[in-house]
Amino acid sequence: MSVQGKTAIVTGAGRGLGRAEALELAKLGANVVVNDYGQPGRDGSGTASAAPAEDVVAEIRAAGGQAVAHLGDVADFAQAGELVQLAVDTYGALDILVNNAGILRDRMVFSMSEDEWDSVIRVHLKGHFNTTHFAAAHWRERSKAAGGPVYGRIVNTSSEAFVAGSAGQPNYAAAKGGIVGLTTSTASALAKYGVTANAICPRARTRMTEDVFQGFEVPEAGLDPLAPEHVAPLVGYLASPAAAKVNGQLLVVHGGMVALLERPRVAAKFDTAKDVFTFAELDELLTPYFADRQPHETFAAGEVLALKKD
Repeated sequence: MSVQGKTAIVTGAGRGLGRAEALELAKLGANVVVNDYGQPGRDGSGTASAAPAEDVVAEIRAAGGQAVAHLGDVADFAQAGELVQLAVDTYGALDILVNNAGILRDRMVFSMSEDEWDSVIRVHLKGHFNTTHFAAAHWRERSKAAGGPVYGRIVNTSSEAFVAGSAGQPNYAAAKGGIVGLTTSTASALAKYGVTANAICPRARTRMTEDVFQGFEVPEAGLDPLAPEHVAPLVGYLASPAAAKVNGQLLVVHGGMVALLERPRVAAKFDTAKDVFTFAELDELLTPYFADRQPHETFAAGEVLALKKD
C-alpha cells in the first residue's frame, strides 16, 4: 500500500513542514516535485548557493530517491500550471498533490493593512486553488481516456487558527477556512474520477511559525513535539492507496496525535408561526436561546487547541 513509483508535488517544500513531507513521500517511494518559491543566490562569502527546493532535491537524490525542483510561485496561475506540467513531463503523470505553501502576516483585524490581507489570501487560498485546478484537469482527462477512475490524492493544509478563530490572524484563519471549503468541494467533484481530497491542520515549529511557538521550549532529549516529522507520516498515509476511503475529511495532527474533526451539526432550529419572520418573533425565539450561552460558545472550537497525545 505504498506510493512506490507514484509522482507527488509538494508545494512550499524547501523548508520546514513541506520539506519533511517531501522527504517522507520520497522515502515511501514516490518521485517528488519539490516546489518552493525562490532563486539560487550567494552566501556571505560570495559562494553560489542553491535555492531551498534544490537543497531538498539533492537530499532526496542522495538517499537514492527521484526528485526535481520547481522554483515558481504557486499563487501565480500560470506558474502553478507549469508546476503540474513539470511533474507530467518529467515522470509521465501526476498522482499526488500536497499543498503546503504559505506565509504569515499576523495582525489584529483593526490594524491589518490591505496588503497583509491580500498577500495571505493569495498565497494560501489562491495557491491551493491554482494547483488543484491543474491537477484536477489532469486527472479528469486521464479518467476520460482510461474510461474509469484513476489514482489521485490531494492533501491540503488548513490550520487550527480557522477552527479556533485565532484573534490575531484574521487573514490566515479566513484563508485556512476557505481551504477547508475548497477541499470538501473538490472531494465531492473528483470522487467519481478516483481522486480523494483531504485537509490537515498541522501544529509544527517551522520558520513560518517560530513567533507563534516562542513560548514552547524544545526538549533537550527526544523529538520535539512540534517537529514537522510528526506530521509527515499522516501526509504519506493520505497519499497512499490505503487511504482510498478517506475523502473530504479534516484532521488535526501534531506531537504523535491525529484527531478527526466532526462536521458541523445543526444545534437548534426555529420556525416562524406565520409565513415570514418578524423582528418581534425572532426576538422572542432567539434572545432567550442565547441569554444564558457563554461568550466562548461560538462556531469556533477553541478546545481543539488543547488536543495532545495522552
